[in-house]
Amino acid sequence: MKQSINILISGGGTGGHIYPAIAIANELKLRFPDANFLFVGAKDKMEMEKVPQAGYQIKGLWISGIQRKLTITNLLFPFKLISSLWNASKIIRKFKPNVAIGTGGFASGPTLMMANRKGIPTLIQEQNSFPGITNKLLSKKANRICVAYDHLERFFPIDKIVKTGNPVRQDLLSIHSKTKEGKTFFKLDSEKKTVLILGGSLGARRINQLIESNLEFFKSQEIQIIWQCGKLYFDEYKEYDALKYVQVHQFINRMDFAYAASDIVISRAGASSVSELCIVGKPVVFIPSPNVAEDHQTKNAKSIADKHAAILLKESELDTFPIVFETLIKDEGKRQNLSENIKELALPSATTDIVNEIEKLLKG
Repeated sequence: MKQSINILISGGGTGGHIYPAIAIANELKLRFPDANFLFVGAKDKMEMEKVPQAGYQIKGLWISGIQRKLTITNLLFPFKLISSLWNASKIIRKFKPNVAIGTGGFASGPTLMMANRKGIPTLIQEQNSFPGITNKLLSKKANRICVAYDHLERFFPIDKIVKTGNPVRQDLLSIHSKTKEGKTFFKLDSEKKTVLILGGSLGARRINQLIESNLEFFKSQEIQIIWQCGKLYFDEYKEYDALKYVQVHQFINRMDFAYAASDIVISRAGASSVSELCIVGKPVVFIPSPNVAEDHQTKNAKSIADKHAAILLKESELDTFPIVFETLIKDEGKRQNLSENIKELALPSATTDIVNEIEKLLKG
């Protein structure tokens, strides 16, 4: 009797942890059609909705991060951790995984910790150029660590590191043939330059404020805008959709068309966004969020800007935005350079390469 393969995957909290986890699962499913999959996430986080939508089963742990200031949540943290370790152990005992994969987020800590303790092979997929504390701890026992940036041997055992890149949506690999389709889809004027604004799935307050205060400036430059303002801010900014040169979206479902139609992208610097933008190969202005753990968005953006492949503009420097932007829009050579340089950093076969490593662990 052929024994079936059981694959345990944990990752969540944000789209940046969930979508790579789903991309890895999808690729594994193609290779092992009879495998059983189980995801472990944090209760009340977006993975509890997104993972079942993608067709996979998920169990939730009672876990959250530690806040920077003293809160009730922080006082509950030790109890949440004990509860999560206990429940993760129970899930593993029942599911009997052949391999456990962590893509980051609160739940992956307890899940991989218990998998390591039970001698199950584990793989960490680290998306950022500067890892968080959980992955640093997990790396000591992990069998393989797939990374997207150079120089991570400062944090992880060098013999376990494999540079694969971050999984990205497969429909982005062909965006260069979709420019016309993208412009039609968004009803754009093909004579004008288009700027795509991205602040992550929930939105970014400072980027939204920046765009709002520069609407007249964009108009004077004859720029049209596709503005994903995010779920949290849509009610506040949707009125600007009435302007002829502005489109305000809560969320963009056809990101391939949005990227294909744009000439310049203004974006946060979460790991998934950075990896996508390398494949897309458009000139980018990164405005990293300073409010994330270890300030990793600034470090992600800096690693690209240092290679002359993007412009990094900190939130503290946003008053210089009109000058920076006008220089970029008027200098075609600079845009071309940024475009070529960022494309060279793309790792389009990341998902396949990560799954190759998982397959090695399964064959053990």
